[in-house]
Amino acid sequence: MPTVLVIASREDWPTDRVVKILTEDRCADVFRLDAEDFPQQLTLAGQISDQHGWTGRLSSTYRSLDLSEVTSCYYRTPNPFRFPEGMSGPERRFAMAQARAGLGGIIAALDCRWVSHPSDMSRAEYKPVQLSTARRSGLAIPETLVTNSSDELRQFADSIPGPIICKPIASPVLIENDELRTVFTRMLNEDDLADLRGIDTTAHMFQAWMAKQHEVRLTVIGDRMFAAEVHADSEAARIDWRSDYHSLTYETTDVPPHVAEGVRRLMSALNLRFGALDFIVSPMGEWTFLEVNPCGQWDWIQHATGHPIAEAIADELQGVTP
Repeated sequence: MPTVLVIASREDWPTDRVVKILTEDRCADVFRLDAEDFPQQLTLAGQISDQHGWTGRLSSTYRSLDLSEVTSCYYRTPNPFRFPEGMSGPERRFAMAQARAGLGGIIAALDCRWVSHPSDMSRAEYKPVQLSTARRSGLAIPETLVTNSSDELRQFADSIPGPIICKPIASPVLIENDELRTVFTRMLNEDDLADLRGIDTTAHMFQAWMAKQHEVRLTVIGDRMFAAEVHADSEAARIDWRSDYHSLTYETTDVPPHVAEGVRRLMSALNLRFGALDFIVSPMGEWTFLEVNPCGQWDWIQHATGHPIAEAIADELQGVTP
């Protein structure tokens, strides 16, 4: 029977909500796996020939999936593969590459509806790609510099009439001394620009500071858009609202038609069926694109606004037009 394949971390409770809607409310068949199940708790058997494409099965402790019955796939940050204890470092790295190319390759080759395809998500995570694609799509973007040169940064700062900010160009999360830390956006002051030691160690992203009335988190699923104004009530949150969730309030809002058209072009160019987009809205009401996260969080926005985001994801997986 037609099956929705869900690939996500076992601990990802927003995915639980989507699965619950599909199975309990809509009686859909769902096969869920986490990459850490392979190879110890998940068996793969895939075959291809001149006569047919990939066929075979994925088998877990509890059930089995016929690959030919997969009609859609929801892909959302699974855990890494988990291998038996006792393997050496080189053996583990070799096995990891084989698992990614084998299991990952066969799943990526499935001819089904994707939300979204992992290769498209991987490319879309590059912020320089996002910004250039947004610009071509007709969306306003902030003046941006990516560099590891202190001289280039000082020239950039001199060319910008107002303040500039520094933000991570990739994931803002790191583990240090067994503690999870987040690197937030910060505004640079004169002391920062006078002492730029360490900038040459890696790539950094700098942008012109944009005056804002508020920000908008725009969740896009297929052709549907769910926009929420994000109002910050602390100095830290006004620079990076992720730094102080307790100071935030939310309001549903509409997307201006020209912005919506630009977003549609952006999502089409990136080949994404899901995205969590962030915008700054100026005091004059102008929208400026910041970024799109192809695997962004959405559950707290649904809770705060009532936007039916989980239901929309289920619709997209089932090919349902609301």
